[in-house]
Amino acid sequence: MSADVDAVPQKRSIQSRTKVKTGCKTCRIRKIKCDEEKPACKKCVSTGRTCDGYESVFRFAAHPPPNSGSLHFNKAEVSLPLVHSGLSEIAEEDIERLNRCFSIKTMLDVKLGCGEEAKQLLAASLTDPAIRHAISSLRTLREDLDATGNGRTAITEHAPCYGYGLKKYNMALSGLLSDMSFHTTNKLRSALLCCQIFISIEQLLGNYDAMAQHIVRGLMILHEYRVRPAISSKLELLPAYADQLPLLDVFIIKLFAAPCKFADAPKTDSLPQPVESPKHRILAPDTRTDITRLSQSVLQLLDEVGQLQSISAAVQLRAKKATLLQSLKSWLCNLEMSRKEMIPADTEPLSASFQRLFYHILQVVLLGTLDVSPEARVQLGTETEKLQKLANVVGQRVRNYHIRESPR
Repeated sequence: MSADVDAVPQKRSIQSRTKVKTGCKTCRIRKIKCDEEKPACKKCVSTGRTCDGYESVFRFAAHPPPNSGSLHFNKAEVSLPLVHSGLSEIAEEDIERLNRCFSIKTMLDVKLGCGEEAKQLLAASLTDPAIRHAISSLRTLREDLDATGNGRTAITEHAPCYGYGLKKYNMALSGLLSDMSFHTTNKLRSALLCCQIFISIEQLLGNYDAMAQHIVRGLMILHEYRVRPAISSKLELLPAYADQLPLLDVFIIKLFAAPCKFADAPKTDSLPQPVESPKHRILAPDTRTDITRLSQSVLQLLDEVGQLQSISAAVQLRAKKATLLQSLKSWLCNLEMSRKEMIPADTEPLSASFQRLFYHILQVVLLGTLDVSPEARVQLGTETEKLQKLANVVGQRVRNYHIRESPR
């Protein structure tokens, strides 16, 4: 009897141990704390074990299936194939068409300059089903956007292709998740290419909270797998580990550097207001110009870091990075000052809120550049949380904006 009594607390003690929820699969199976080094943890390597990698980097909830009525879509309605069959090179019209689909800001005839990214995606779609589904989804949903107009996809009647576009999006997400058990360079490449499309899709749908999730996790892949050289805590130059991965940060900066299409609709308690013409969108010109200029400097810094060959040059670029971070801080102070001058003082145009999102994105990109120290990881965590929270707020404001603009 005494033996049975002693066995009870022992069993409870085992059950009460904290489960290992992070780390590589090998350490989780062994139920030990993982150091979470990428691409393989040191605990596995030091003990001669094979590190089986980490959980999937993309864990996003797929969009709920649309109503059955919206799935009756004739695929022949898609006017052009992803890539012209039988051609060894990607057609220029396909590149331009996909480039236009990347951002709803192109409704203002803005040139994003993402032709190279479009060409890379179209080439990859020939052999990667997830990328192929993602591109098909983006282009189909863009057709729905153009049909409904002004980006009010959340509250207006959709064209028949809308349900088909969501179905393709879910297929892309499912295909990517099933193929990301092990983080080889090819699979990470596929994930980052899909991430470009997913960011564009969520922006098009007006889901800015989900868009921010894709941005944050995609940028974390670039940081953790070191796509560019970095400086160690011992002032040693660390070469790029996976320098052939797509430069998602460059794509995101181009995306947000385009002028914002949103302006707050006038408040009224009586008569509905007419939908605003794109030519009369309200922007914050001074701060907009400044942050666009800073983003170009960030792009230049990223290019220089990618070509690093000496620690002395790396130290110089680290000083340049610090200067850019300080310039961003000054920019935010200027934005806050302009906000205080607004009437009422507790509101700001949506265009300014998008500039804040851009600010946090540039912060995350810079903090993840050159430095791989634990302190940098903590700073990155703090900044990504701010980015996600702001994106949640902006997403709700955009939904309210579309409701106010919609015809009554």
